[in-house]
Amino acid sequence: MRELSELLCELAVGVNTTNFANQGFVFSKSRLAKIENRRIIHAVSEQGRGYKPREEMEGTERATLAGFAQKSGDSRGRKYPEPSHVYRMEFQRDRARIIHARAFRRLEYKTQVFLNGTGDHLRTRLTHSIEVASISRTIARALGLNEDLSEAIALAHDLGHAPFGHSGEEMLAECMRDHGGFDHNRQSARVVELLENPYPNFPGLNLTFEVREGLRKHQAFYDPPAPGEEKYRCPSLEAQIANLADEITYYSHDLDDAVDFEILSVAQLEQNDVWRRSHRAVIGRYPDAREPELHKLIIRDIIDVQVRDVITTSAQSIADAGVQSAEEVRRQPAPLIRYSDDLFQANRALRKFLYQNVYYHPRVTAVNRRACEMLRNVFEAYLVNPTRLGEAATKRVEKEGLHRTVCDYVAGMTDRYLLEEHARLSESGPKIHY
Repeated sequence: MRELSELLCELAVGVNTTNFANQGFVFSKSRLAKIENRRIIHAVSEQGRGYKPREEMEGTERATLAGFAQKSGDSRGRKYPEPSHVYRMEFQRDRARIIHARAFRRLEYKTQVFLNGTGDHLRTRLTHSIEVASISRTIARALGLNEDLSEAIALAHDLGHAPFGHSGEEMLAECMRDHGGFDHNRQSARVVELLENPYPNFPGLNLTFEVREGLRKHQAFYDPPAPGEEKYRCPSLEAQIANLADEITYYSHDLDDAVDFEILSVAQLEQNDVWRRSHRAVIGRYPDAREPELHKLIIRDIIDVQVRDVITTSAQSIADAGVQSAEEVRRQPAPLIRYSDDLFQANRALRKFLYQNVYYHPRVTAVNRRACEMLRNVFEAYLVNPTRLGEAATKRVEKEGLHRTVCDYVAGMTDRYLLEEHARLSESGPKIHY
C-alpha cells in the first residue's frame, strides 16, 4: 500500500479548478467523488498511527475543496505564534476556542428579538448562532468551500452583542456617542482579540486571521495582515457565506418567532411576497396542512428557497469571475456570494416588513424600552463608581478609558444579569413584567 501522501498528491493532480468552476461544482463528475474512505483509513492504519495527523487532513482539504476555497494549511496564521496541533487543523481549533469561550455560553441568556425569558421556544442569541452555523455549513459544502471556517465565523459573529438585542445595542451606542460609539460587529472582534482571557501568554482567543477577518463584516475595506500590503474589498468566500447565512436565519426565524408570539396575523403575512410564495408552495404539497404545523412548514420552505438561491447564484457568480484562489476572491470589487436579483429585492421588502410589524411592535418595544432604561442606569452607575466592575475590568481603565471599559462590561452581560445588577444598584429597582 502506498503512503497516504502519495495517494492524495495523485488525486490533487487530477483536479482542474477552472473546469471545476465552469461545470457548476458538479462533484459527481470528478474523480474526487470516487475517493474511497476505506483506502485512506487503511493507509493511515498501515502507518501504525491509528489516526490521521493534521498534515494528512490538510492534504485531503487540498484535494477535495475548490481552488478558491480558503485552506487551513494556507492560513495567514495567528497574531501570537503557536505550534500547530497534531491532529486538528487551524479552523477546527478556532471553532473549539469559540465554543468554549465564556462569551459564547452567555449567548444563551441574551435576547434575539423577544426578551429572553418570555417564551421557552423563542430564539436566543445562542440558538440563532447555531442556526447560522448550520446554514453556513450547508452552503459551504455545496460550493466546495471550507465548512470549518464558515462555521467558526458564524458561531462567533454575535459574541459582542449587547443584552436586550438590537434595542440594547442602540442604547449602548447612545451611551458611547461621544466616546467612540458601539457596534456589535466590532465588539465581537474585540471579544475574541482582547476580552476573553483563557490563555496565560496572550490576550483573547488568538484566532486565525481568516476568522477575525470574517468578523469584520460591513467594512468598506479590509486591512491586510502584514504592513505594506494593499487593503482589499472582500473577505474570503467562507466569510461571505457566514454573513449571508446570518441574514437568511434572522429573516426566517424572526418570522417564526413572531408567529409563535402571536403578533402577526394571517392577513399581514399574506402581504409579504416571500411568505406568500412559500405558503402557496407548501399548500400545493400538503393541502391538508393546518396550524401550528402549517407555518413551520412555510418557514422551512423559506429557508430552503433562500439557501438554494444563494448556492446556485453564487456558483454562477464565482464561475463568471474566474477566480482561482482565495487571494483572487479578496481582490474582487464586490462579494461573490449573493442572492439572485429577484430574491434580493424580495428580501429587502421582507426586512422592511419585519421592522414595521415585528421589531417595532408595541409588545416588543414596550418591554425592550424599559429594559434599556435599566441598561442606561447601570452604565451610568458604573461611571460614577467603577470599582463595581471588579478587579479584572478596572485594570483596563487606564489603557482603554473609563467609558470603553464600562461599555465592554455591560455589553458582555446577559439580560438576566443586567436586571439583577440593576436591582442591586438601585436596591429596589423596577421589575420588567413579561
